[in-house]
Amino acid sequence: MSSTDTTGGDGTRDAIAPTDEDASDADGSTPEAIDGAGSDRFTFEDVSVVMGTYNEEEAIGTVLSDVEEITDGKAEVVCVDGSSDRTPEIAREHGATVIEQEPQGYGVAVRAAILEPDRPIVVTADCDDTYPMEQLPEFLELINRGYDVVSGDRLYHGAEAMPAFNRLGNHLFAAVASVLMGTRVHDTTTGMRAYRREVVESIEWTENTGLSAELLIRPLMRGYDIREHPIEYRERAGETKLDPIQGGLEIGRSIVKVALEERLRELPHRTD
Repeated sequence: MSSTDTTGGDGTRDAIAPTDEDASDADGSTPEAIDGAGSDRFTFEDVSVVMGTYNEEEAIGTVLSDVEEITDGKAEVVCVDGSSDRTPEIAREHGATVIEQEPQGYGVAVRAAILEPDRPIVVTADCDDTYPMEQLPEFLELINRGYDVVSGDRLYHGAEAMPAFNRLGNHLFAAVASVLMGTRVHDTTTGMRAYRREVVESIEWTENTGLSAELLIRPLMRGYDIREHPIEYRERAGETKLDPIQGGLEIGRSIVKVALEERLRELPHRTD
């Protein structure tokens, strides 16, 4: 369980309280290293920024330039790509490793992306310029404080750039997941997270459209130390590829399925 543990009026435990932009607690204090945090500090030479890409030629160059600038060119970038436009060419021009794949959906691409690199820290991002790469140092700092997963909370600041229907849906996803897990979460479907490699390698990932929720729910329910961290969410460049109705239903199904699977996993198994 995460280090913060307060109980809300609905009975859920707020186990991953959000922090503000300078990695401080909600009360303004700076979080100390959690139990078990090692003395070795990771740098951007230990980081792989990974993403699934699909026809994002309008934004991919900006995103990769931001990663290069913020990390001083030290972070590795891996793109699993199913595009029919110039996205893979632009990514290679920026030094990214591109793995071409027939389009099979968000989760298939991102799952391949998180498992490809061998650096100890994996950061997921989207290639549509909605996520603030300038906050990568904050994510790395929280990993160095001992957290296993740092999850970007787009809704903390209101996410005004997000379509209202999507924003409502994301609040509902978080509410459902919180009830099913008994632990309050604030943004289940964010695409910007940092993971210790052992987390992504120790869990079998099964979801496609709902992978972003699965990437939070399974580690949390298995006791990894997780921190939500507020991020600024920007208007996307280019057109969205996800149908909000169909995609929302698939994400909701994944949240229920994954949370119940993890609940069943917690039950004692008979040996006779």
